[in-house]
Amino acid sequence: MSQQPARSRATLTDISSRAWEHPADQGALVALRKLKGFDTLLKTMSGLFNERTVRLVFLGSAIRVDDRQFTRLHRILGEVGRTLDAPELPELYVVANPVPSALTIGMNKPFIVLNSGLVDLLDEDELRFVVAHELGHAMSGHAVYQTLLQRLLQFSGVLTAIPLSGLGVRAIVAALYEWSRKSELSADRAGLLATQDPATAFRVHMKLASGGHLDDLDATSFFAQGQEYDEADLRDSVLKMLLVENRSHPFLVVRATELRRWVDSGEYTRILAGDYPRRQDDDQATVSDAAKAAAKSYSESFKQSQDAVGKMVHDVAGVLGSMKLWLDETLRRGED
Repeated sequence: MSQQPARSRATLTDISSRAWEHPADQGALVALRKLKGFDTLLKTMSGLFNERTVRLVFLGSAIRVDDRQFTRLHRILGEVGRTLDAPELPELYVVANPVPSALTIGMNKPFIVLNSGLVDLLDEDELRFVVAHELGHAMSGHAVYQTLLQRLLQFSGVLTAIPLSGLGVRAIVAALYEWSRKSELSADRAGLLATQDPATAFRVHMKLASGGHLDDLDATSFFAQGQEYDEADLRDSVLKMLLVENRSHPFLVVRATELRRWVDSGEYTRILAGDYPRRQDDDQATVSDAAKAAAKSYSESFKQSQDAVGKMVHDVAGVLGSMKLWLDETLRRGED
């Protein structure tokens, strides 16, 4: 497959991470910050996480990418950094691990880690999508909360054994999982904006879901799976909620479907045309706006969903809304 020339990709100057962040990603962070004791817990867990120690582990056991080691990855990181106009590029490491995966970790200075299995599995354009996905995590500040989630999971067994306090920890862990799943949708959007080739992004999801057997796959059938997953009955809807409850990532077929839905919405094209929020305006963004956008996102998702639970929630919300309007009108007439 021929490599798409870097010069054909639009440079998104001064783009804010808000451009690619899923509304529910921002909304989940709002919800996390509202959890009682979350700020205190974040500070405490930050103290337990020695970022310098973890970086030294990778420095001593993995390969740090630079202009002489994994030069292709070094070039790709620079290219996606220029496309997303990243103020700073994180360090990138390749670790010997056959599982095709990647992560961005760190509290103060995040760094990216790619498993060797992922580097072996993907071609250059596909690696560009993955590296940009991880860079999107770093630019959105996701690494802080992902690090917190991992540390909380390590300590959750001890903390949940403490009466009452364990309930609060479980609530925070559940909220972090919900945020983590939404943050992956955001990072996929960042990966697509840097790659600027939807087919490449979808191909990554197909390869990861199949273990690399791309020649045996069909894109139409693959997305039909996603539609079938959405069109679940009430029983399957409950099962789906239980299946993802303790997952940090959405299912790969679901991720591809969500990304395709974002492309079809026109948002992707609009951003490439230069219509996107700028970093210079980030200070003007408000928490209330993020919360409203998140609520609207969930509402629209329920409204459009073929999922039985989604339909039920939307219908119930409509009934309650009608009842409120009727009650307001009745009370207004009583006052008159």
